[in-house]
Amino acid sequence: MPSLTELIKELREKTGAGFLDCKKSLEQNNNDIDKSIEELRKKGLAKASKKSDRAANEGAVGIYSNKDFTVLLKVNSETDFAAKSDTFLDFLDNLGKLILDSNTFINKDQFLNLKYENGTVLDYFNSMIAKIGENLILNELIIKENKNNNHSFYIHNSYRSNIGKIISLIEYTTDKKNQETENLSKNLCMHIAAMKPESLDIADLDKTLVSKEEKIQRELILNSGKPSNIVDKILDGKMKKFYSEVTLLNQSYILDQDKTIRSILEDFSSINYKINSFDLISL
Repeated sequence: MPSLTELIKELREKTGAGFLDCKKSLEQNNNDIDKSIEELRKKGLAKASKKSDRAANEGAVGIYSNKDFTVLLKVNSETDFAAKSDTFLDFLDNLGKLILDSNTFINKDQFLNLKYENGTVLDYFNSMIAKIGENLILNELIIKENKNNNHSFYIHNSYRSNIGKIISLIEYTTDKKNQETENLSKNLCMHIAAMKPESLDIADLDKTLVSKEEKIQRELILNSGKPSNIVDKILDGKMKKFYSEVTLLNQSYILDQDKTIRSILEDFSSINYKINSFDLISL
């Protein structure tokens, strides 16, 4: 049985009503969610009750930065039309500013419960749901600390200079930052946006993903009737191909298919150019 706190949270998410209104309604309706929603709707307090269950597969992603942090943010809407509107884009920008102003690492739930004006960020979401007329969902939040790394990013299908459909970000170090390294960094971001690698290198891949792929490929090889004594050799080749598709350093560079990203970086070894990490956020 969910606790009263959990029920209040669920009711708030489904209705957009305030904490005290949800608590009071639940208490009066023996913690029955459906009856509480009905009562809040009758009182005109359930601003987003119908919209909150609707599919939200469109939206936009934004990037925000100050001297301490870089934030990647994804908010879904129901339609592309709404996502392109100034109302939605201003909302996304306000959320980005709020996260930077918090000046700390927070996850999605912590952010939604952050105080904002006379309520919380979740209340702000629900007021925007009522204003825009579509369900809005905070889908993804990535916060990076700006240490000694350089940053470069690329936005695909941009709506504003910091908002679009896809954003890729790399953190890198180099002994010499000039126009050439800046161009390389931007091109690497474009590559990531296009090729969508899962990780930087093989060692960084999710072990469960690797194990699952090995099992699938082994089964396919065995079912093809290949002799058992060469299964491992064929599997090794299949996994190398898999790694070349899903790990950034082993992918073929989109601007020079004859080279991998690793070999491209080796061309810049004299200035110690190194990708420390990357992030990709997209619709």
